Amino acid sequence: MQENKKSRLLVKLGILYGLVIITINYLGYMIASSSSMPTNGSKSFEIWVDFIENHIVFNTVFSILSFVLPSIICVAYTLPKNKEKVDKRIINLPIVYAIFGSLGWFISLFLETVTLIVLKINGNMEIKDIFTSSALNICQICLFISTFAFLILDVVHRKVVLPKYFPDGKVTQYPGVIHFSSSGLITIFYLSIGLFPVVFLFSTLYSYSLKHNFDIEAGLLIVLAIIVVFGIGMTIFFADHFASPLRKLKQATTEMTNSNYEVSVDVVSNDDFGELADNFNDMALSLNDKSKKILAIQDSIIKGMAIMVEQRDNSTGGHISRTSDCVRIFMNSLKENGDFDFSHSFRKAVIKAAPMHDLGKIAVDDAVLRKPGRFTDEEYAIMKKHAAAGKVIVERVLGEVDDEEFKKVAVNVAHYHHEKWNGTGYPTGIRGEDIPVEARIMALADVFDALVSKRCYKDKMSYDKAFDIIKGDLGTHFDPVLGELFVKCRPELEKLYDSYDPEE
Repeated sequence: MQENKKSRLLVKLGILYGLVIITINYLGYMIASSSSMPTNGSKSFEIWVDFIENHIVFNTVFSILSFVLPSIICVAYTLPKNKEKVDKRIINLPIVYAIFGSLGWFISLFLETVTLIVLKINGNMEIKDIFTSSALNICQICLFISTFAFLILDVVHRKVVLPKYFPDGKVTQYPGVIHFSSSGLITIFYLSIGLFPVVFLFSTLYSYSLKHNFDIEAGLLIVLAIIVVFGIGMTIFFADHFASPLRKLKQATTEMTNSNYEVSVDVVSNDDFGELADNFNDMALSLNDKSKKILAIQDSIIKGMAIMVEQRDNSTGGHISRTSDCVRIFMNSLKENGDFDFSHSFRKAVIKAAPMHDLGKIAVDDAVLRKPGRFTDEEYAIMKKHAAAGKVIVERVLGEVDDEEFKKVAVNVAHYHHEKWNGTGYPTGIRGEDIPVEARIMALADVFDALVSKRCYKDKMSYDKAFDIIKGDLGTHFDPVLGELFVKCRPELEKLYDSYDPEE
C-alpha cells in the first residue's frame, strides 16, 4: 500500500514539476528574446528567416524532436516498472527535471546547426553570426532553466516533499540517489547569479553590434572574460572553503558511526565551521570517555563471570588470567609477521575474548566440574559439552554489544578452541583452516597453560617438555604455522610464567 501511495505521488510530482519547468522555459525564452538576433541588415539572416517561415513542417519536426522527446523521457521517469525504484526517483526528481527541462534547447541547437551547414553547402550562406546568436540565446535559456528550475524544485522538495514522505531522513542512503556536494551547489549558485548575467550581457551586446553593424571592442571582451575567470576562481575558492570542513566532518561522523570515538576534526577558523568542529570534537571526547567507562565495566563483568566459572573448577586455578596473558603475548608477536596481517581491532578482540573461552563450563554439573581427579569417559563426554554451551552463553551475554567483530571472535573462541587441525577435536570436528584463526590461537594458549601449570591430578611440566609436546603436535592438534610462531615466543612466555606465584 505504501509503495502504491508513493507511485501515485511520483506521478503527481511529475505533473506539478513539469508545469514548473514549462513556466520557467517560457520565462527563459522571454528573457533570451530581449537579446534576440536581428532580422534586418543581413542577407544571411533574411535567408534563414525565410527558410523557417517556408518550412513549417520542418519546423514542426524540430519542435517535436526538441521538446516532445524530453517530455516523454520525463513522463517515463515517473512511471518505473520496478517499484523498488520509486523512492530513488522521487528523491532525484528535481535534478532530473532540471536537466531534461533544458535538454530540448540543446537538441534544437544541434538540429539548427545541421540545417545551417546544409544551407551553407548548398547556397554558400554565411552562418557564423546566425549560429553564434542562436548559441548565445540557447546558452542563456539553458543556464536560466537548469539553475532556476533546480533551485525552485529543490526548495519545494526539501521543505515539503522529503520531510513528509521520508520522515526518518537518510534519503542519501537509497541506492542510485544523486547526491549533491557543497561544491556542486556552489557551482549552481555561480551559474545562476554569476555566469548567466555575463552571458546575457554579451548576447545583448553581440545582437546590438549586428543590428548596428559595429565590432565589439577587444577591451570589452577582455573585461567580460576577466569577469568570467574571476567568477570561476571565486567559485573554486568558496567551493573548497565550504567543502573542505564539511568533508572532514563527514569523514569524522562516519568514523564515529563505526564506534571510533577517538576521532577529531582538524578545522581551525573563526566562523560557523570552526564552531561546529569545536562542538563535534567536544562531543567526540565526551563519547570516547563514556565509551571507555562502559567498555571497562563490560570487561570487568565478562572477566568476573569467567573467574566465577573458574572458582567452581577445583583443577584450574588462575587459568583464566594466565591464558589471557599468554594470548596477549602471542598476538603482540604476530604484529611483526606478514603471514598473519591482523588488524588492530582484531588483535584487541582476540585478547579481550580470551577470558571467555571456558564460559561454557557454567553449564557443566558441579559433580563433574569439581571432581578432584581425572574424568571417566562418561564424565569427559559431559565436560566436552562446555564448548557448544559456551557458544550459546557468549551469544546471549554479548547480544546487545555493538562491536560485531568482538562478538564473532568471542563466540568462535568459546566454541572452537578444542578443535584440532586434523579434525579429531570437538565439538564439531572441523579441521585445518576451517577452524577460525582466533580459536587456533586460543588452543595453543589453552594447552600450553594446562601443560606448565599444576593441577590437582598432576604436577606442572617443564618448559622443555611442554614445548616438545607442542612441536610434536604441529599439523595434528595445532596449526603448524601458528604453532611454530608460538614456540618462538618461548622467552616471553617463560618470563611470564616465572612471574606467577608457584603455588598457582
